Amino acid sequence: MLGKRSLMSVLAAVLVTGLFISGCAVNFYKQSPRSKKELKELKSKISDLEAQRRKEQDEFMAVKRALEDKLKSQIRDDQIELRLSKEGGLVIVLSDKILFDSGKAEVKKGAYPVLDKIAYIIKKKVPDKDIGVSGHTDNVPITYSGWETNWELSTARATNVLYYLESKGIPPKRLSATGYGEYRPIASNDTEAGRAKNRRVEIVILPQFAEKREEAAGAKGSGTPIK
Repeated sequence: MLGKRSLMSVLAAVLVTGLFISGCAVNFYKQSPRSKKELKELKSKISDLEAQRRKEQDEFMAVKRALEDKLKSQIRDDQIELRLSKEGGLVIVLSDKILFDSGKAEVKKGAYPVLDKIAYIIKKKVPDKDIGVSGHTDNVPITYSGWETNWELSTARATNVLYYLESKGIPPKRLSATGYGEYRPIASNDTEAGRAKNRRVEIVILPQFAEKREEAAGAKGSGTPIK
């Protein structure tokens, strides 16, 4: 058993340790003036980005309405679909029939008026936004078209649409093209109707502020939680 003096020593050590630990906890929650200032600035930055994101969404809705007005007949005939993406961008989905002959990558002359309208709206409404063009096919193997794979065909189609948009005055630094082949279907390839939906080109007007907002949120999450 501990003597009286030893017991007092142990109690004193426990008390000092407790005060040290509780002091650290208090200091953890009581932020320094500098930390408070930095967190305030970060909250303000995130708030500004949220406001910019909402403004951008309003811009995309205005573009969507303008395209709906210009492309009424193609939308009615299911040749074009317009939708907002989960990432916040605007996606213009064009059926391959409106753009290309079967197994070909050259843009048909009959598609020029449609692409002209899209390019015009992009330049007028969102001249500062980046534009992604992606090509997609069904999963039917290529036999007679001369292409090695659906991947190559989809890439060539996306690239040719990109070149056409560039020729209409969209700056090349804002354009990118990607071919996905059969690997991003939006419908089942088990039916002809599904395969027809999968053969498409998507022109995506990319959001500017979603990524920046995520970066700011990541910075917020890496430090002391904002209250």
